[in-house]
Amino acid sequence: MSAEQVSGLCEQLVKAVTVIMDPASTQRYRLEALKFCEEFKEKCPICVPCGLKLAEKTQTAIVRHFGLQILEHVVKYRWNNMPRLEKVYLKNNVMGLISSGTQSILEEESHIKDVLSRIVVEMIKREWPQHWPDMLKELDTLSKQGETQTELVMFILLRLAEDVVTFQTLPTQRRRDIQQTLTQNMEKIFSFLLTALQQNVSKYRCMVGAPQEQEVLTTPQKTDLAQEPKAQANCRVGIAALNTLAGYIDWVALSHITADNCKLLEMLCLLLNEPELQVGAAECLLIAVSRKGKLEDRKPLMVLFGDVAMHCILSAAQTADGEGLVEKHYVFLKRLCQVLCALGGQLCALLGSDCDVETPANFGKYLESFLAFTTHPSQFLRSSTQITWGALFRHEVLAHDPLLLAVVPKYLRASMTNLVKVGFPSKADSPSCEYSRFDFDSDEDFNAFFNSFRAQQGDVMRMACRLDPLTGFQMAGEWLKYQLTAPLDTGPMNSKTGEGLCSIFSPSFVQWDAMTFFSESIISQIFRTMDKDEIPVNDGIDLLQLVLNFETKDPLILSCVLTNVSALFPFVTYRPEYLPQVLSKLFASVTFEVVEESKFVVSVQAPRTRAVKNVRRHACSSIIKMCRDYPQLVLPNFEMLYNHVKQLLSNELLLTQMEKCALMEALVLISNQFKDYERQKAFLEELMAPVAGLWLSPEMQRVLSDPEAFISYVGADNKIADPVLEDPSGLNRSRISFCVYTILGVVKRARWPAATEEAKAGGFFLGYLPSGTPMYRNPCTEQVLKLFDNLLALIRTHNNLYTPEMVARLGDTFAKALDMLDVEKNAILGLPQPLLELYDSPVYKTVLERMQGFFCTLYDNCFHILGNAGPSMQQDFYTVEGLATQLLSSAFNNLNNIPDYRLRPMLRVFVKPLVLSCPSEYYETLVCPMLGPLFTYLHMRLSQKWQVINQRSMLCEDDAADDNPESQEMLEEQLVRLLTREVMDLATVCCVSKKGVEQNTTAAVDGDDDEAMATEVTPPANAELTELGKCLMKQEDVCTAVLITAYTSLSWKDTLSCQRTTTQLCWPLLKQVLPGNLLPDAVSWFFTSVLKGLQVHGQHDGCMAALVHLAFQIYEALRPRYGELKAVMEQIPDIQLDSLEQFDSKLLNPTLQKVADKRRKDHFKRLISGCIGKPIGEQFRKEVHIRNLPSLFKKVKPSLETDVLENEDGEGFNVLFEP
Repeated sequence: MSAEQVSGLCEQLVKAVTVIMDPASTQRYRLEALKFCEEFKEKCPICVPCGLKLAEKTQTAIVRHFGLQILEHVVKYRWNNMPRLEKVYLKNNVMGLISSGTQSILEEESHIKDVLSRIVVEMIKREWPQHWPDMLKELDTLSKQGETQTELVMFILLRLAEDVVTFQTLPTQRRRDIQQTLTQNMEKIFSFLLTALQQNVSKYRCMVGAPQEQEVLTTPQKTDLAQEPKAQANCRVGIAALNTLAGYIDWVALSHITADNCKLLEMLCLLLNEPELQVGAAECLLIAVSRKGKLEDRKPLMVLFGDVAMHCILSAAQTADGEGLVEKHYVFLKRLCQVLCALGGQLCALLGSDCDVETPANFGKYLESFLAFTTHPSQFLRSSTQITWGALFRHEVLAHDPLLLAVVPKYLRASMTNLVKVGFPSKADSPSCEYSRFDFDSDEDFNAFFNSFRAQQGDVMRMACRLDPLTGFQMAGEWLKYQLTAPLDTGPMNSKTGEGLCSIFSPSFVQWDAMTFFSESIISQIFRTMDKDEIPVNDGIDLLQLVLNFETKDPLILSCVLTNVSALFPFVTYRPEYLPQVLSKLFASVTFEVVEESKFVVSVQAPRTRAVKNVRRHACSSIIKMCRDYPQLVLPNFEMLYNHVKQLLSNELLLTQMEKCALMEALVLISNQFKDYERQKAFLEELMAPVAGLWLSPEMQRVLSDPEAFISYVGADNKIADPVLEDPSGLNRSRISFCVYTILGVVKRARWPAATEEAKAGGFFLGYLPSGTPMYRNPCTEQVLKLFDNLLALIRTHNNLYTPEMVARLGDTFAKALDMLDVEKNAILGLPQPLLELYDSPVYKTVLERMQGFFCTLYDNCFHILGNAGPSMQQDFYTVEGLATQLLSSAFNNLNNIPDYRLRPMLRVFVKPLVLSCPSEYYETLVCPMLGPLFTYLHMRLSQKWQVINQRSMLCEDDAADDNPESQEMLEEQLVRLLTREVMDLATVCCVSKKGVEQNTTAAVDGDDDEAMATEVTPPANAELTELGKCLMKQEDVCTAVLITAYTSLSWKDTLSCQRTTTQLCWPLLKQVLPGNLLPDAVSWFFTSVLKGLQVHGQHDGCMAALVHLAFQIYEALRPRYGELKAVMEQIPDIQLDSLEQFDSKLLNPTLQKVADKRRKDHFKRLISGCIGKPIGEQFRKEVHIRNLPSLFKKVKPSLETDVLENEDGEGFNVLFEP
């Protein structure tokens, strides 16, 4: 090929590259130029000489980069077909470029260095060690030429480790060959890296006038200007050496890291005080200290607790922190903090094991420095230390160490500061804010982080308190007393609730909130860890009295006060005489209002703010919690409690329906302690009398059973002029809500005694079922069943509201009354809730929002009642006459019109609990007749929904854009996904027993990989069908519906559902029907469904592994009986038919010795690889083929699947690149 041709082509290429990179080029020119360059790379026979000419130093950086890209393309895609001499020519020229073809280390562009190192690595991946045994020697020789070459050698070594070990981007055998040869030469490689690091750092220090080695800790002086470039070059090599070390430290044998008395670790520690190199050194140190492995091998890492290392780490931290907030120093501090965390982790692992490790002499110093990070202004640094504190406090040896015990009070003191929620990036009210601006994009981000940080702190504080409960209790007491006497500081932002009240950012509330969390975490530990006699009861009761006597009109503060009452309540078990005071405090808060009634001239009261609602709800839940956890304690005061509640209930407008029902639930919980069936039944009858009177009245019966009457009664057919103030039917809605809430509360809370003897004595016990399960009667059964018909009527009516005729009857104001609430939409779309500024604005809901909330809550609560009815009333419920028919005609009525967002909760809160709690005696009469039609319907519904989604993604027209905006489409699609998961979960719960069905979601990393194949998702062998599953599978219609749904769902675009169904449901179901005579078409359909699933989900490793396993199971089990499966296999794109024949012959010949399961599965996976979907980024990628070289270690038997070594050009076992 003549030099003129090369020059001519190169000129054209230079022009083309200039056009591509010139911002002024037109798109057409640019595309033409791009096409020319790409075609040249693909087709031109003289790529190598052209590439080398373009890569010469005289060209511009852009052109040189393109020239090197050409050479990289040649190595990646043409190497297998190049003659030997051309390979040698290319390799020698590339090594020549490293030697003398680049600018000096400080002038050369980083992208040139990068592509040059890539070319060498691509050649190494194809030829080393078999055909290029002296590669490492050549690199070593190059590095002796100077800093420029040494840096490039570092890049090559790092890139090689990344490709081979980290990303594993080459075939298994080549990867093994290279990794094992790297491992054999690791001593040389490490020695080379360390020497380069040491020499260059020494030279750099000499030039900048820094003291050597041990005296490194003083600050370096300034260098003279002539030496500056030389010093910078040495520094660059030092940085490159650290980066390369970081790529190796992660996976080499620990002995290399700890060799020579831990010389590497010592060097890294000394470099922590070298400003230019400290971040790289900290990175390496972190990777080294985080290593797992045999404890014995990790023992030398304890050298980092020695004097020198500790001194280096601490002085580096102090210097970095002393320079104020500079991003570079802050990043370094974070690394150092991680190093200390990892060091603590190693100490916890080694101490107390068989490794004979003592608590280090510098443990106290370590704790002090660690505490310094816990008290640093940066919230991120504070949170980084928590997990390690937890490990130290939990450790069996260290937990008794006097040094650690001495730190517990300091840690708790630090937590008192750290629990205070300050540091929002948009504010400037704390030193933390400045750091937060580096770490968080928005206040919402910070808020989410802080909430999880606080929860984590709570866990660690509880552990700390186990070691020293009294100190914690004293601190909590002091802080509580201080807050009770501190003046209220509402801060600059006044609350919208009222003048002089706190907002959630007010200094007073922020302190109260932190103190409350602190005392709650700590007091709970006292009762868990201390002996009864040692508990400081008097102090606890004193604190409780202070809290009970504290009066506040601020809803946010009152909420904190109530939490403190609950936290201190266990002390009342020692002094029951304080119970009435506690109850009075709680009852006063149930009716808490900010605004005095008298101020109101308008008859309509302003709605309560969220903060006020929360206080009232908080008080109710505190009462319920008290009655649930301490019923024996409350029982003697039952009459007082009952009278209190009666008084509150007598005024219909005083409480919301939810508040009324919460108080009734508390009473029911205490009545469970009567342990006397007749007495409790009489009480429940009395309690529910008002509800029964209302619910069974002729008017209510008419309203509940007729959709038109219902819409009119709740006011949804009106047109309202003022949608905020006017709501004439509000009272009617609240009456229906009150009845439903009460029935739910009673069904949920009324129970028989847990102890069988007590149940027998109290008249609750009825005998045993045939299966041996004891039968009890619930004192609420009679009352609830009396109301049951009307409840079913309401559910039927509610379902019928969704018919087009009824939707048309809704008034103008209420056209969207049956739509989803915005809160629900945001939750489904995963949109963050806005920061809690809206916490204290009055909740002015429009009447439409109130109506939406009413329908939504009513629907959910009705199904909650049905879901709780089984566990609560047991056989009395399951034997209700014609229950299955009644449920089918009410709950499952008009499902076609019920939207997905209503169908989901129905399946979750009603069908699933009902099925799970139903004894096997009632499967035939109740569950099967109900689930059969349901599953058939659900399959039809989901298939239609997914068909719409798939068509939508195929058609990209914007016709429907106006009436169905994208957000609406996204919402609908996400709802279909969630409904699919709910349905598949229901099928799994019904059919498959949970024992052994773990969710092995460990995803395989790379399909062709040995290790990855080993971590596959394989369903447990013992995933058996439940009794109910067997019962359902006996009924042909149910069996067909469930099987078809399960296998069709594999190709629906929901990864999570696909993976769960594949691993848990598909095989057990199919296995159940195998003994019968399956039609050949059905068998082919099942198998094809799995392959379709692979086409859709093959790009996700977890799904792919599970689906391959399932396809393999089906083929192995059914291929001997059904030849049709082979026909399906033959249709797979790119299948190797000879390989398929080989697989089949082994499978069908029972006399042959079975190959190991994994080998068979690997073979099968290669056969079906043509239908495994790839991610979009890989679908059009040009394949890189790297050939296996002759085995280094053992002769491999040639098999049909391995590439036969092509021996053209007599290359074979000869060395390709002679030294």
